Amino acid sequence: MKRLVKIIVATDLSDHSRRAIEYAGALAVDDKAALIIMHVANEFAAWEFHYDGFGYSEQWPLERVLSEAALDLNRYLEPHLGLLREVPILIKRIVLGAIAGQIITVAEEEKADLIVLSPRRQRSWRWPFSAGITEKVTRMSPCPVLLVAPALPSKQWRGKFLPLSFDWPPPSAESV
Repeated sequence: MKRLVKIIVATDLSDHSRRAIEYAGALAVDDKAALIIMHVANEFAAWEFHYDGFGYSEQWPLERVLSEAALDLNRYLEPHLGLLREVPILIKRIVLGAIAGQIITVAEEEKADLIVLSPRRQRSWRWPFSAGITEKVTRMSPCPVLLVAPALPSKQWRGKFLPLSFDWPPPSAESV
């Protein structure tokens, strides 16, 4: 198996992404690989709306948007500091733009060996008709993509085929 040198984990600062950070961090520690934690800042966060009777909006400078996103990322990573201290090389990247395209671009620039994502399970009727970020990255990625999703809860066991006794070895006809 190929040794991992650079691992990219993309986060949207949600609880879904925490599992991906834990997996990617553990892989980076095991393989002594560089870990790149990537966050794509929201373009709409660059606008500030005021109402003075006529309506008014103002766009923030790009540096302010990126610095706000960096602060948010640092706050988000605080619970993972113990694991991240063990990672040999830790890089944080914040970019602005289309999420799937930026993840693919950073993977190409960094010559990444693995991208780790934590997809959300789409349970609406629209998901077959719209390609999600995870699907786009998986299809267009220059390297393998590891999807880390929480396990679904199992269905309730109804006990239809459950034996009456769990004793082992099973009782023989003579002892019954």
